[in-house]
Amino acid sequence: MLRRYRAGLIISTLLLASMGSAQSAEQVPDTMEARVLACASCHGAKGEGTDNAYFPRLAGKPAGYLYNQLLAFRSGRRHYPPMNYLLEYLPEDYLKKMAEYFAAQRPPLPSPAVVDVSKQMLKRGEELVTHGDSAKGIPACSGCHGPHLTGMKPAIPGLLGLRASYISAQLGAWRYGTRTATEPDCMQIVAGHLTEDDVKSVAAYLSSLAGPPEPWPVAEGSYKLLLKCGSEPQ
Repeated sequence: MLRRYRAGLIISTLLLASMGSAQSAEQVPDTMEARVLACASCHGAKGEGTDNAYFPRLAGKPAGYLYNQLLAFRSGRRHYPPMNYLLEYLPEDYLKKMAEYFAAQRPPLPSPAVVDVSKQMLKRGEELVTHGDSAKGIPACSGCHGPHLTGMKPAIPGLLGLRASYISAQLGAWRYGTRTATEPDCMQIVAGHLTEDDVKSVAAYLSSLAGPPEPWPVAEGSYKLLLKCGSEPQ
């Protein structure tokens, strides 16, 4: 009930901001920055993330990826009631503008996390991220998310600046089918080959990484993906 009430307040804020009036236009600039302030309590004013580990950083991710996720929440493909309720009545053009706004933000990455796993697990995470495990049919994360794990336009997200608990939760959601994407759902395929220890290792390793000087998605076509993904143009 509390989540639904909170979501109702957020969506009311967004809708009121999008309607606007002559009076409000004099008081508050009618900009996307002002409109997405409703997102700030969970994702930060610039999409940089907050102290809550389960609300991810949005800033700098490809607009195509962010738009796909907004659509997934609106349709219920991704299950999180506050987001499902928040986006239920927002039109696609508005979702695109929201995605483009957060994609253009450039706040610095957070400091690397201090990991609480063994050296062996951290090493396993590094192996899976950089080389994969061919014996288990697991491709390297870097094969799709880029050699520096910064992602690629238009729809491959970077993996830096996320907390281990969030990464682990999303890999778990793909493993168990509670998070899905357009077929072929490459992440569900990959996650299905991971054990729980693999998930923990990958999440710990990714969260421990410092970003490169330019931790932003590279241009479309900068490298060839290892897998075909329905959410990414080939």
